[in-house]
Amino acid sequence: MVASMSNESAASPEQAASNAPPILTVSELAGQVRHAIEDRFGLVRVRGELSGVKRAGSGHVYMALKDVDSVIDAVAWRGTAQRLAVMPEDGLDVIATGRLTTYPARSRYQLIVEQMEMAGEGALLKMIEERRKRLAAEGLFDAARKRKLPYLPEVIGVVTSPTGAVIRDILHRLADRFPRRVLLWPVLVQGNGAAEQVAAAIDGFSALAEGGAVPRPDVVIVARGGGSLEDLMAFNEEIVVRAIAASTIPVISAVGHETDTTLADFASDMRAPTPTAAAEMAVPVRADLLLAVDRCGGSLAAAAVKLVRHRAERLAALARGLPDARRAVGRKAQRADEWAERLGPALARYLDGRTRQVGYLGQRLPAPRELVQRKRQSLAAAAGALTVTGSHLRTHLRREAMRLDREGKRLARGWSLRRISSGDRLAALASLLASYSYRAVLARGFVLVRDAAGVPVLRAAAATTGSEVKLTFADGEVGARIAGDAPAPQAPSRPQRPARRDGRQGDLL
Repeated sequence: MVASMSNESAASPEQAASNAPPILTVSELAGQVRHAIEDRFGLVRVRGELSGVKRAGSGHVYMALKDVDSVIDAVAWRGTAQRLAVMPEDGLDVIATGRLTTYPARSRYQLIVEQMEMAGEGALLKMIEERRKRLAAEGLFDAARKRKLPYLPEVIGVVTSPTGAVIRDILHRLADRFPRRVLLWPVLVQGNGAAEQVAAAIDGFSALAEGGAVPRPDVVIVARGGGSLEDLMAFNEEIVVRAIAASTIPVISAVGHETDTTLADFASDMRAPTPTAAAEMAVPVRADLLLAVDRCGGSLAAAAVKLVRHRAERLAALARGLPDARRAVGRKAQRADEWAERLGPALARYLDGRTRQVGYLGQRLPAPRELVQRKRQSLAAAAGALTVTGSHLRTHLRREAMRLDREGKRLARGWSLRRISSGDRLAALASLLASYSYRAVLARGFVLVRDAAGVPVLRAAAATTGSEVKLTFADGEVGARIAGDAPAPQAPSRPQRPARRDGRQGDLL
C-alpha cells in the first residue's frame, strides 16, 4: 500500500506540468489584459467630477474622473483637447465619452477622452459663476476700464457668423439709422473652435493699423443670436473674455436675447440686449441729426437777426448822444480860415523883426581886418614873452638836471649798502634756521617716528605692538611695524636732598 502511494506521488508532478497554463512575459500579459478591456468596453460614456487636471507641454491633457467611491484616470490627446466643447477644469461635473484602455507601463487602465460635455445646466452655471468671480478678481470687469463709444464711427467691425440673421439685422438697422462702412469678420458662434475664432477676430481688429489698406474700426460689435446655455458657451470662455478686455477698440457685446447674459457682456465696454440694439448704440439716427441741424440753423439765423437788430438800435441810441458832425466840422473850418488870414501878417511881422535884429548885430561886430590886426599884435607880444621865458626855463632845467644827478648817485650808494647789509642778515638767519631744523638732528643719526596718520610718536607708551609707523632718516623714509611691547612708563626720579648734619644748615658749595 505504501509502495503504491509513492508511485502515484512520483507521477503527479509530470501530470501537473502538462495541465499548467503557458508561461507569459509581463508584456504579453499586459497586452492580453489591454485587448480584453478594449474588446469588452468599446465606446463608453462616464459621468464624474474632474480632478488633477494637468496640461503637458506636448498639448495632452491628463486628468481623473471620480465619484464618491472610485477614481479612473483619463487623458485627452492634443488634437482632441483642442476640439473639446468644455475645457477641463478641476471640480467640473462632466460626461466624458471615449474608449477604455490600459497603460502597461503602470499596470493601470485609463479612459481615452474623445468628447466632453457638462453633466447638467446647474454644473455649467456653477462653472461660469466661479470663472466670473476669478476674472472679476483680476479686474477685467471693473467699471473704470469701460471706454466711451464714439459718437459717429466711420467704420464698424462686426464679429459674428456670416450666414445667420444677426449680420442682416445689424446691416438693416445701420442703413435705417445712419449708413456706415461695416467690416465683417466671419467666425463660428458655437461648437468646437468657436471661442478661439471669436478671440482671434477681436485681436485681429485691434491689430489693424491706422491708415492701412484695411480700415481700422472705430467700434467692434460681437454678436450672436439667442440659444441655450450650451450654445452660448463660446462667449463664456476665458479666451474670449480676455480678448475683449485687451481690445484697443471699444467693444459692444450683443450675445443672445435680452435675458441671456455671458461673461463677454461683463468684459465689454457696452452690453446690448440684442444685435439690433447694438447697431442702435453704435450710431445715432441720421434723420434726427438732420432735424437737429435744421433746428440749430434756424436758431442761429434768428439769433443773428436779433443780434443785428440789437446792434442797430444801440448804434442809433449812441448816435443820438453825439453832436452834429456837420456843425462841428463847420466851426473848425471857420476857425481854420481865421488862422489862415492871421498867419500871413504874423509871418511878415516875424521876418521883419528878425531882419532888424540881424542888422543891429551886424553893426556891433568889428571889421575883419581890424580883428586880424589885433590878433597879429597879440601873437607878437606872446612870442616875445615866450622867448624870455624859454631862456629862464633852460637855466632852470640845467639846475634840476644837476640836482637829479647828485641825488641819483647818493641813492645808488645807499641802495648798494642796504643790499649788502640785507644779504649778510639773510645769510645769518638761514644759518640759524638750519641749526634749529630737525633735519640737522637727523643728519647726526637720529630718527623721527610717525604713526599711520603722520603724527609724531613722542613716547614709547604711544607705540603699541603691531602698529604701523614711518621712520624718517636724513635721506628718506621707510615703513616699519612695532614688534615688542613698550616699556612701562616710569615716574621721573626726584633728586634726593643731602641729609643735614648736626641740624645745621648745609654747605653752600
